[in-house]
Amino acid sequence: MSHFLHTLLFGIYPYLAGTIFLIGSLLRFDHGQYTWKAGSSQMLSSRRMRLASNLFHIGILVIFFGHLVGLLTPHWVYAPFMSAGTKQVIAILVGGIAGIMCLVGGAMLAYRRLTNARVKASSSFMDTVIILLLVIQVTLGLLTIIPALNHLDGGVMLALAHWAQAIVFFQGGAADHLIGIGLIYKLHILVGLTIVLLFPFTRLVHVWSAPLGYLTRRYQIVRRRA
Repeated sequence: MSHFLHTLLFGIYPYLAGTIFLIGSLLRFDHGQYTWKAGSSQMLSSRRMRLASNLFHIGILVIFFGHLVGLLTPHWVYAPFMSAGTKQVIAILVGGIAGIMCLVGGAMLAYRRLTNARVKASSSFMDTVIILLLVIQVTLGLLTIIPALNHLDGGVMLALAHWAQAIVFFQGGAADHLIGIGLIYKLHILVGLTIVLLFPFTRLVHVWSAPLGYLTRRYQIVRRRA
């Protein structure tokens, strides 16, 4: 891979995807509020829907927050009590379990969307694209475990974390941190960035509307009729 292409994909593309993610979400909310929804199809077909949905959502939430904390936490924060190698082993174990859950649930949802006539008829093109991309992405993530087991010193994990931190905190030369990194890791990153880019144009926008208020709201008082 030429240096220019490498910089384009891992130094510029992340900012393009992030810009579209933020501005596109804002414009979608402002101009298309009636399309701002999860688009549940459970009423059309509920067979094994609960199992598939729970596996997928629990898995993907663990993966998301695991990546968020794992990649954006500077090494000096955990270095006094945990080595990079230990952190990598924990990431492999937790990420592996969550990844399998997400893959099984996502595959079930994708199969349902492609084969159930009623669900397929009510699905948009982007509904199908995004669930397939998510299944591909979690598959790539699980495949990264194989080479990761061959270098448990945490060196690659640190390189990936340095790249992510350089992107998020607008540091120069972010793409240089990925020079020499295996192809499977780069594919995982590129598919992930593509999901971020497509986010505003899919049902994933409902993530912004997570009902966190339910955690702190008061109980609703219901009285019987006199």
